[in-house]
Order: sequence, then C-alpha cells, then structure tokens
Amino acid sequence: MSNRLKAVFLVVTIVIGAGGLGRALAQTPSKPTDPAKGDAKSASKAAPPAASKSTASKANPAANPDDPYAGPRERMIKKSLIDRGIKNPRVIEAFRTVPRHKYFPPGSFRLAYEDESAPIGQGQTITAPFEVAYMTEILDPQPTEKIYEVGTGSGFQASILSQLAKEVYSVEIKEPLGKRAAQVIKELGYNNIKTRVGDGYEGWPDAAPFDAIIVTCSPSKIPQPLIDQLKEGGRMIIPIGTRHEQELIYLVKKDGKMLAKPLRGTLFVPMTGRALEEAERARGGSKPKAKAKARPRIAPPEKDEAKAKKSASGEDES
Repeated sequence: MSNRLKAVFLVVTIVIGAGGLGRALAQTPSKPTDPAKGDAKSASKAAPPAASKSTASKANPAANPDDPYAGPRERMIKKSLIDRGIKNPRVIEAFRTVPRHKYFPPGSFRLAYEDESAPIGQGQTITAPFEVAYMTEILDPQPTEKIYEVGTGSGFQASILSQLAKEVYSVEIKEPLGKRAAQVIKELGYNNIKTRVGDGYEGWPDAAPFDAIIVTCSPSKIPQPLIDQLKEGGRMIIPIGTRHEQELIYLVKKDGKMLAKPLRGTLFVPMTGRALEEAERARGGSKPKAKAKARPRIAPPEKDEAKAKKSASGEDES
C-alpha cells in the first residue's frame, strides 16, 4: 500500500472512531437532579436511606418478577406522576417500591393504580397518587428527618414517607382504619413507621419536635399543637378550609412564626375530633342572636295536654 493510501485510510479511521465516540457520549444519561436543589451534586446527597434486609425483601415488588401489578404500577408512575410534573427521583422510586394495592380493601385492588381517590371504609378515602406525590415532593423529606402525619388512613402516605425519611409517626382517629394500616405496614416490614389510634390534632408530644408535618385531612385552621411541635425551620403541608372549599398550604416555621405559601385548590375529608368541635363552635358562635330568639317553641303543660286529649275523645275528666 502506497504512503498516500495509508494516510487516507488513517484519516478515515480517525473520523469514524470520533463519530462513534460522539454518539456514545450523546447516549450517556445525565445524573438525575433534585428539583429542590437544582444540581446533580445535591441530588446525590439526597439519596434514599438504605433499606433493611427485611424491608427490602418484603416491600419491593420490583424484586418479584412475577408481580402482576408491576405493569399497572409503572403506567401509573408515568401517567400520574412523571407526565404531570413530578420530578424528584427519590419520590418516584418510592412509588415504584411501595405496593399501593396492599392498602386497599379486598375486592378493590383494581382501583389501586388509577389516579383517583378511593373509599377505604369509615367514610374515609385513600388519596389519589398524584396528590400523595405532589405533597411529598413539596415537603421534601430527607434521610435524617423525623416526620409526623395526621391521618394514617390506609397507611400508604406513611409508607411512601418511610422510604425517604428516618422516622415516621402517624396518627389515625378511626380505630378500624388505624389497626388495619398498622397491620399492613407491619406485614410489609416498614420498621421505621410508628402508628397509633388517637386524635391527630394533638400531635405526638413524646416524639416531638418534628422536622416536617403532613396533614391529610382538612381542618378549618392550623391546630396549635402542630405548630408547637414543629422544629424551628421545619416545614408543614396542610389542606385548610371547609368541606367543599379547601386550599393546600405550605408553611415554614421561622422565628416561631408560620410563613405560609398557598399552593393549589384541593379536596380532602374534613379533620374530625377536636378540630371539628372547634369548627362547629365557631359556626355556632357566629349565628345572629335575633335568629336564635325568632323560633321559640313552648310545649303546653302536661296536664293541659292530657285534658285536651280527653275532651277531644269525649271522656269525662272525673
């Protein structure tokens, strides 16, 4: 081969090699970024905590190649989360790990991977997947944090949080729901969740203060015990309003005060217990006095009423 041909062959080889390298670089995926921090470095810091062997073996459906819900779960994640703007990779992975159908009553598993709330008994519902993901992403739980949840419900939201935080404390006011959620959580091996039955309005004083608080039922105002039990610099996300008109609010505690940012309209079941009692008292106290006096109803004396009945029947009182 002449020197000229050798030179041409060498040039062609270098060009082809460079083109292949360029394609390889173009196809290499970039590291996911944390939307709260905006760079890959901070995303690596926010890696999810390592699951214990018992948790990983029991709770990760992806580890089971025969899982019939793997397909519906992935479709839900794409359609209900990613396509609707959920970006935090830790939140998305938590939804991939937690088997949502396990939190549904028997006979309603088919609803588990639809983007809608569904009844779970006791007049309560399991929150729609997007709403759970949205609130979780806004709250941004970190691996070293302790989270308090008002309204365990099915236990699904607490289980999602358990994949992202160090500890989760959750209270449910409806005893049958609280017991069932605790059983499901135990069966799935989420050992960093503590649950109990009670009024979530009161918080969990023995475990306070909390880094973040999430409320999954709607009071008419923020319960003071929750403010008191939130750390300085802590975050809270809570729906506030009436039965049919509510707004999701994000708050940060700064210098003992709650700085609020309204997020979007929403609709949760009302908070019951003490919160409901306070709301009813507030409504009762706002009634005009004139209306209270306008509808007196005086029952006739018992003796006169008996006399009237006898007269009507033709009986003699004697």
